[in-house]
Amino acid sequence: MPTAGERDTRTAIFRGLQLKCPSCGNGRILSGYLKVKDECDCCGQELLHASVDDGPAYFTLLVVVAIIFPMFGLIYSLFDPEPLWVALSMMALATVLALGILPRIKGLFIGLQWAKRLHGF
Repeated sequence: MPTAGERDTRTAIFRGLQLKCPSCGNGRILSGYLKVKDECDCCGQELLHASVDDGPAYFTLLVVVAIIFPMFGLIYSLFDPEPLWVALSMMALATVLALGILPRIKGLFIGLQWAKRLHGF
């Protein structure tokens, strides 16, 4: 049973992945693509303390490479494709994946920081 001072890390992380406020789960944490809001519109939780730096970019790269790299082996073992088309299509897919995943990883980091009371939370 959590006490009044404890924050549920799992809930905060899932809310962050959904780009929702880690405190209330209703307000949005980003005002643009990657710009963190100063505070939640619903509960007033200050979000300006979030300092995730390069962590989301590194983890996004890790996830994208873990998805794209095996696809090269799969494509070349099943088909005999033109290397230029494979390279171009994999670059496009990697770009789309990275752009889709990056804000969610940033939200995950913000949720984790909030739950663990890091950087002024």
